[in-house]
Amino acid sequence: MPRSGLRRLRSPRVWGPGGAVVVAGAITAGTLIAGAGPDAGTTADGLPHTTVEISSGDCGRGWQHPRPGTQVFDLHNSSSRAAEVYLRGAGGGPVYGEVEGIGPGTTRQLRVRLGPGAYAFTCLPDDANAVAGPTVRIAGTGPGGPAAAPVTQHDLIGPAIDYQKWVAGGLDDLVRRTDVLRAAVTDGDLAAARTAWLPAHLTYERLGAAYGEFGDADKKINGTTAGLADGVHDPGFIGFHRVEYGLWHGEPAAGLRAPATALAAAVRALRDDWAQARMDPAALGLRAHEILENTAQFELTGRTDYGSGSNLATARANLDGTRAVLARLRPLLTTRDPEIPALDSALDRTGRLLDGFRRDGRWTPLDGLSRPERQRTNAAVGDLVERLASVATLCDPRRTV
Repeated sequence: MPRSGLRRLRSPRVWGPGGAVVVAGAITAGTLIAGAGPDAGTTADGLPHTTVEISSGDCGRGWQHPRPGTQVFDLHNSSSRAAEVYLRGAGGGPVYGEVEGIGPGTTRQLRVRLGPGAYAFTCLPDDANAVAGPTVRIAGTGPGGPAAAPVTQHDLIGPAIDYQKWVAGGLDDLVRRTDVLRAAVTDGDLAAARTAWLPAHLTYERLGAAYGEFGDADKKINGTTAGLADGVHDPGFIGFHRVEYGLWHGEPAAGLRAPATALAAAVRALRDDWAQARMDPAALGLRAHEILENTAQFELTGRTDYGSGSNLATARANLDGTRAVLARLRPLLTTRDPEIPALDSALDRTGRLLDGFRRDGRWTPLDGLSRPERQRTNAAVGDLVERLASVATLCDPRRTV
């Protein structure tokens, strides 16, 4: 599938009901809250506001009259460098909310619900050590909002190594299956080549979370016509989809031998290079989200169909790839996200839905779905994309120093 690049979510975030991550509102960068001062009181939104300084020297200054309940912190960066901030339980406790990318001299908002307990802001200026603000104790009654223990880069190293080993095994299988495809094309047996194409392609698609590490190899193996001036006739159109186009558009074996051979060579080179690769542990949680995000954007719209009508089979393989990532992250998630059982149930339902489109050993093409089937499929994958956004955010490594 076409791949989107790694990105960090830059909006204010707070843990919502059930542990899900929601985006907090933010005012326009460069403005200040009218009448802002320590504990400025309520504003038009009807919530109590507190202006808090975010800087190395004054981290958390201004929170003088703590109160329980839902409230807004107007985080003002009075320093000369950008910063991010966490609101945590005191003493390095769980994170209740965070805001990234607060520019110098600007104010951003963080809306949270706090119950009785001890809290502290942590300020993290760019290119400087983290600074913990003073501990603030809230008395009274009422439930606080959900919180989650931060995940660090170190926490993700083990899961990334385990996942990398799993990918290595998948690449061995990919080499074998692609060699079968190449041999069938070389022998001129295009019926056998069409039979071999889909298992080989799905083996690659199951490795979706590693695509950020595959680099240029992904274009050689799974590129599309996007950006190519001559489309399917462009010399830059190579890889699985180039072979797919020829196999399902009547191209003779002679014209497909070079693309099939080049595909097999690219796959073998990727397998050999992977032994020396080192995955970025910070990317793992985001990939769990982006695999199905790309499925919704490219597979369920048919943008990657070059004749085989196998988009739904690819979507099913992508679901398997998502599960492979989640299996490595599960030890971190089970103690942080109470919605994991619901996510597992949604994955199961979507898997059964997609499996139902494989009839008599053949996958139904997208245009063979009824309108209700198409709507159910889009809704199921869209729901998973939303659920997996929480996984990406929970597994976004936080700075601790």
